Order: sequence, then structure tokens, then C-alpha cells
Amino acid sequence: MLADPLFPASQPRLVRQMAVGEGHMLYIEECAAVDGLPVVFLHGGPGSGCSPNQRRLFDPTRYRAIMVDQRGCGRSRPLGDIRANTTAHLVADLEYLREALGIPRWLVFGGSWGGLLALAYAQTHPERVLGLVLRGIFLGSRQEIGAYARAAALVAGLSSIFDDEDPLAPWLNAVMSDEPQLVLPATRAWLDYERLLMGEPPLDEMPNVGQVAKVRLQMHYLANDCFLMPGQLLAGIEQLRHLPAAIVQGLADPVCPPTVAESLHHAWPEAAWWPVVDGGHGALSPPIARACIDALDWVAAAEGGAQ
Repeated sequence: MLADPLFPASQPRLVRQMAVGEGHMLYIEECAAVDGLPVVFLHGGPGSGCSPNQRRLFDPTRYRAIMVDQRGCGRSRPLGDIRANTTAHLVADLEYLREALGIPRWLVFGGSWGGLLALAYAQTHPERVLGLVLRGIFLGSRQEIGAYARAAALVAGLSSIFDDEDPLAPWLNAVMSDEPQLVLPATRAWLDYERLLMGEPPLDEMPNVGQVAKVRLQMHYLANDCFLMPGQLLAGIEQLRHLPAAIVQGLADPVCPPTVAESLHHAWPEAAWWPVVDGGHGALSPPIARACIDALDWVAAAEGGAQ
């Protein structure tokens, strides 16, 4: 059993709600050193929100960690709101936040969906990024989305109503329905598949309001190809080659297959490749957490050497 590599549990130094327009109010935490190296943490999902244990990825003596619940997620309001909620909106929110905090440039750390958002932000504002840590790579392609939706249907015993042309469609129709008798069982089945892949037990009751909001946001993004053009993130790597970056990938990740991370590294060989042989998807599991902490320190040191 690996020792817990995470830093001690802590409370945020500052908590705020920030209006970003279109009726959205973001929940933001600032953690640890006020004069530390700034790093923005981008949670997964889409729709998950940040958790207190994620603060423990950051050395409190070294980093000024900024945790953001994205539009409609977690403690941001309105919960689950999909209006004016696209990848471009989230990128603009991050830039608005950076300016509001008076941070000239920052490190960007994202996992899974958060890694996709980190790439989208960095490719839009490369001059504002010191370096990137990307964990559990998801690029938002139809192949990735279709494979996940198809596998979830098989596990849920629903494969008979799915077709290969659009395996997400039945999930989307049920989860986004106005009828609770459709929404709740489909949401529960979707969440139970995720929990299975993460090694967690199935839900013991129907999903709560927060869980329904999370899955609705996921369907909104996945049904729209994450609001990206096909191949957009790989094509945009040219904007990032000068930045220090680390790709942390569990080679036993059942959620974000290593082949996707390999395609990113093939397009971006300048990025440090950080495979974790016994690592799955969970960012806080000991092998992945240790790799992320080490990768962040490496990127921070590389950034300092590049100044």
C-alpha cells in the first residue's frame, strides 16, 4: 500500500462568489501561500465541481492555489444551468478571474474534462500561462464520447435500445427529459457506471439534485462535442510548444484510455510524458496524486528556468 502523498487537509484562505455575466455566479477558493506561485485548478466532469481534498494536491508553502467551480457546477449558481454555458464561456471566465485577481500569468492544472478545458484556455491565452499539468487525458472527440456511452449502456443492460450511429442520444433524451420517471433512472445508471470505473459502490438511492445537475451538464457538453471543432485541441498544440507541460496518465485508466493521452503526446513530444503504470483515473489515489504533485513541481521548476 502506497503512503498517502497528499498534503494535510486545510481550509481555504479566502472564499468568494464572483459574477461573470449571463446570470452566473462562480464559487472560488484561494488556498495557501498568498505570495506563492499561482496555479488554477480545473475540475473534471463536466459538472463535478471542486472538493476539499483536491486542495491537498498543492504544497501550501509553495503555491497560491485557486479552485473554481465552473458555471452551473458545485457551489456555483444557478446549479445545473446550461444557458450561456459552453467551453468558450468557461475559457472567458478563467481569463476574467485571472484579471480580477491581478495575476499576470499562472500555472494551469486540469484533469480529465479539466485537462480539456486547460488546453482550450491555454491555446486561447498562451501568453497568460506559465505551464500546464494535464492528468487523465480527454480530448472531447466523438469516438471517446461514443465509446463511453456505449459501454455505460452495456453495463446498465440497455444495449438493446442503442445504436452505433449515436450511442449518446438515448442517454441525452432521458436525462434532459422533463419527466422524472425517465430522468432519475437514467441519471442513476450513468452515475453508477462512473462509480464502477472508479471502484466505488453503486448509489443506494435515487440521485439528488446536485447529482442530476452534474449529469445534465455532462450531457449538455457531450452532446455538443464539448463545443469544439473536430481535432481542435491537437491542432492547437502549435500555440503551446514553448510552454513547460506534463501529461500524467494512468495506464490502467478505464475512464480516459491511455491511447488518447498517447495521441496528445505524439502531437506534443515537447511535453513531459508521465505514465503511471498502476494508476487508474482518480486524481486523489496515491499513485496518481504522487505523480501529479511531482509533475507540478517539475513544471514549476522548468518554468522558473525558462524565465
